[in-house]
Amino acid sequence: MPTPFPNSAAHNIFGTTIFDGVQAQKGYPLNAMCFSFNSQHNRERFVANEAAYMQSFGLNDDQSLAIRERDVLGLIRSGGNVYYLAKFAGILGLDVQDLGALQTGMSKADFKNKLVQAGI
Repeated sequence: MPTPFPNSAAHNIFGTTIFDGVQAQKGYPLNAMCFSFNSQHNRERFVANEAAYMQSFGLNDDQSLAIRERDVLGLIRSGGNVYYLAKFAGILGLDVQDLGALQTGMSKADFKNKLVQAGI
């Protein structure tokens, strides 16, 4: 069982941001905002005025910049959880496979092929 301590081997996976308690706390405003996108009304409010909507959830500068730039890796580094980020991605017409492709620097087709080859 992996140890919960930040310096453990489980936290040293090259190129990977581990979503742990520290990341969860850092990303709480971002993830709360993304969770709000379950509501069509909130998606419409976000599209109408992204800056005001982000401010209403208290996103920090890094999170706001990553949202504006549609920077998936930046959102993850800022504490974003991929399951909540999928709600944001939906506004952009993206799905979880698109997010995976963006995270890995692959095309969506290549990413899907990699999943199939891995039996996932």
